[in-house]
Amino acid sequence: MMKQIPLAIGPQPSMDFDGFVTGSNHEPLAAMRHLASMLAAVNEGTGADIDAVRPPVYLWGDTGSGKTHLLRALAGELQAAGRKLGWFESGRVQPWDFLPDWSALVFDDVDRFDADEQGAAFALFVEATTHGVPVLAAGRVPPVDLPLREDLRTRLAWGLVYAMQLPGDADTRAALRRQADDRGLILKDEMFDHLLTHFPRDLGQLSALLARIDEYSLSTTRRITLPMLRAMLGDEAAADQPESADAR
Repeated sequence: MMKQIPLAIGPQPSMDFDGFVTGSNHEPLAAMRHLASMLAAVNEGTGADIDAVRPPVYLWGDTGSGKTHLLRALAGELQAAGRKLGWFESGRVQPWDFLPDWSALVFDDVDRFDADEQGAAFALFVEATTHGVPVLAAGRVPPVDLPLREDLRTRLAWGLVYAMQLPGDADTRAALRRQADDRGLILKDEMFDHLLTHFPRDLGQLSALLARIDEYSLSTTRRITLPMLRAMLGDEAAADQPESADAR
């Protein structure tokens, strides 16, 4: 079948505070909004007390609960105000060097840090504390269960700790419908039912799936239906299969 090449014009889900699916996470959302505004005030020289933002913040919860979204929302607020911050996650090439002009230091997915990354993170944490730079981190488990070296684990547990809850079906459905509307997609209720029933309840993964559906629909000029979704998944599975010896 001849396929069109879709233009990358579909809007991406907004990683800001307004685009966050709150669900039961009102407290961590409010805390991160407040922290972002305080950091901006401190760096704009308005006389805000930096001691109020010095304790570390740790967000924990299952994949899809919105931890990274809140961290990126705060980062976006600071960057929009012309501030700088350090962002580190597992797999980032070392060395991890501290810069004194950072407004914040962020560690994402800390439970995935290997031994070398834990050492680098600890050194950064100490340096940030020395310079009065607040530290924010996120992981899938509470601090007591983090598989980290003890000095880093206890420092992450020292400040504010928030347990993030997965959004419920109603919140997830509403978020997906908003994203579909933003893309100009017409999806029937049966499509949303299918997505919520047959795929992980991870809004990030579901958003990525919606983007793939949009692209596939454009490239094949097919309406978005359950048969089209099954065809897309079949094509993706076939594309992932290694070539057979005969084919080579």
